[in-house]
Amino acid sequence: MEKENFLIVNSKILPEVFLKVVSAKQLLSEGIAPNTSKAVKMVGISRSAFYKYKDYVFRFEKEGQNILTFTALLSDKAGVFSAMANVFYEVGANIITVNQSTPVDGTAKVVLTANTDNVSISVDELIAKLKKNQGIIGIKAE
Repeated sequence: MEKENFLIVNSKILPEVFLKVVSAKQLLSEGIAPNTSKAVKMVGISRSAFYKYKDYVFRFEKEGQNILTFTALLSDKAGVFSAMANVFYEVGANIITVNQSTPVDGTAKVVLTANTDNVSISVDELIAKLKKNQGIIGIKAE
């Protein structure tokens, strides 16, 4: 298998079609455009150009994103996870992934990763706020 090579290039020097492909992909992922035909029409490129480049052109996310992993032990009761997720929303965190084990003896382990770039409080304050919710038995951040 051939090794892939990647370059990071300032978008200012790229042909406009690459930027439009990235924009079309974003319209699709955010649900603004319901299908590829609408997305390419909105950004002003052909479907063939989109399909030619879509698997090769990506937006580079800035370095230094604050991605944290939270490990929690939750009571197996309705609304506990929802309350926890709501706290993340309230402080401006973006939940990226969630993995939950099958509840055993009335508790379930949840591992959650979140982007905390826009969080309005410290991680310690966030954990303290989470612990105030009934049903969150324990939580820590890594």
